[in-house]
Amino acid sequence: MQRFRFEKDRRRYLIGRGVLRTLLGRYLDLAPQDLRFETAAAGKPHLASGQGQLQFNLAHSGEFVLIAIADGRAVGIDVEEVRDDFDAGEVAAHFFSPGEQRDLEMLTGRAKIEAFFECWTRKEAYVKARGEGLSLPLDRFDVSLRPGEPARLIATRPDPAEATRWQLSGLDVADGYKAALAVEGQGWTLQFWDRPDELA
Repeated sequence: MQRFRFEKDRRRYLIGRGVLRTLLGRYLDLAPQDLRFETAAAGKPHLASGQGQLQFNLAHSGEFVLIAIADGRAVGIDVEEVRDDFDAGEVAAHFFSPGEQRDLEMLTGRAKIEAFFECWTRKEAYVKARGEGLSLPLDRFDVSLRPGEPARLIATRPDPAEATRWQLSGLDVADGYKAALAVEGQGWTLQFWDRPDELA
């Protein structure tokens, strides 16, 4: 928590972790303080052995904290506050695949900014679900980003079959935000709560 410079970011981090413990405790019928966590080699936390098959991921930006929980499936989530105070094309040139860069360059104005954040959150959700951190370069796979196009993992390199193992979903959080969810496998159902007390 101390690595954050601003108090509001430290508070958001603390609240997010507290809510995550509460939700996991409810699903597992355990007191939040009894949960034990371990960290994978690339830094992704998970429940310690013997505490069930739930997998989880957390993201925060602006006023929002999003938590994804899945039973026995890898899951990743990302949320970003949409900002226009940077050169989306320049950032994309460093991180997006050639195909994504071409799609983005076809757009202008607000549509380009929105598409950039659609792409960014989809890519981040997938990377987080994989749990490989920065060892998985963002230009090694393609996601959809064109206006009105559903969230989709289009291509993965060097293994093309990897794209079929994952499903992406765009999340409608609030005006001025983009969010995405990546889940391993098919045939799952998304349930969305906007306050933890709705689980009670």
